Amino acid sequence: MTLQAWCFSWRGRLGRRDLWIWLTLWLLLLTVLFALAARGWLSTQTAAFCVVCLLWPSSAVVVKRLHDRNKSAAWALLLLVAWMLLAGDWASLPASWQWALGRFIPTLILVTMSLELGVFSGSKGENRFGKATLQVNYFGRRTPDYQ
Repeated sequence: MTLQAWCFSWRGRLGRRDLWIWLTLWLLLLTVLFALAARGWLSTQTAAFCVVCLLWPSSAVVVKRLHDRNKSAAWALLLLVAWMLLAGDWASLPASWQWALGRFIPTLILVTMSLELGVFSGSKGENRFGKATLQVNYFGRRTPDYQ
């Protein structure tokens, strides 16, 4: 798999290793962006624009990892639901509902998706989303074809 397919295509399957590489890279990029914005070397609007630009590759990596687990891309919407629940203002509800909707359910979703994407191995062989997982070719080297 090429770098372009890794970051910009929702087709195919992706293994755990490449997911963890993306998450590490994503975390480093966000840390640098917010550090630069905190020191005033980068405007907040530019940092926010960069974060929005990272949404497409992030969604592509997550969807391909879900495909490797033989699940549809609709499962990725759970991450959006968790984010919306965390960002919601539940102050008008009783305390137990505030805790359930604002903390427990989003945490349950995030832990479940973290296990699903980052810990459990993908389906063996071919599934409905394609052939077995291909590793990402990070340096553009040609791999020998022994067939």
